[in-house]
Amino acid sequence: MVTVDHLVKDYGTLRAVDGVSFTINKGDILGFLGPNGAGKSTTMKMITGFLTPTSGTVTVDGLDVSKNPIEVKRQIGYLPESSAAYPEMTVVEFLTYVAEARGIRDPEELNSRLADVIVNCHLDSVKYRAIENLSKGYRQRVGVAQAIIHDPKVLILDEPTDGLDPNQKHEVRKLIQAMSKDKAIVLSTHILEEVEAICNRVIIIDQGKVLVDETPAEFKARIPGASIDEVFRDLTKGSALA
Repeated sequence: MVTVDHLVKDYGTLRAVDGVSFTINKGDILGFLGPNGAGKSTTMKMITGFLTPTSGTVTVDGLDVSKNPIEVKRQIGYLPESSAAYPEMTVVEFLTYVAEARGIRDPEELNSRLADVIVNCHLDSVKYRAIENLSKGYRQRVGVAQAIIHDPKVLILDEPTDGLDPNQKHEVRKLIQAMSKDKAIVLSTHILEEVEAICNRVIIIDQGKVLVDETPAEFKARIPGASIDEVFRDLTKGSALA
């Protein structure tokens, strides 16, 4: 579904991403990990077409992101780390705006999509409230809702459970798992237990390079008896923790 091939991103003399390559298949929930400044967000922004790579390619469902940016964006749902929204809009107004921008204008389809994401993201109790008056947890759920409203084939989620309480985290994880049956999902998170709970693959990136690409079980087996946090710290020692 997604192929990242020798991706490089330079900012002047700083190489933020250095020859990253991997593939993501339908059904994958890929835990994308690394210390702060490792190149995770930059890589995800290049996959979505938000940033242009210095070199290398990304293809989504057979389409080159650089050559077919609009077509690729139709296939992707993206939740950035700081999900932007119009604070004066209500939840329903904002999600309607996003859906229409995504080309969903038939009233019946629009109402159906809105109803689905409001239920799945547990937004019914706040759907007529202005986003600026919502808690951080509810704003995060609005961010997840806008990422999935057009039923994309690929989901790029940067810290999707940030700010949620344990029950809300559990619900979002269940939603991600349910959606993974017919999607390819990239999940960047600081919560390493989340990777163990729902991901079937782990990639660790450090100083712009891929260190690990394996299953969570293989990753934990690197240090028998250790937690996933301990293995991560051992691999990335010397770097700031993610």
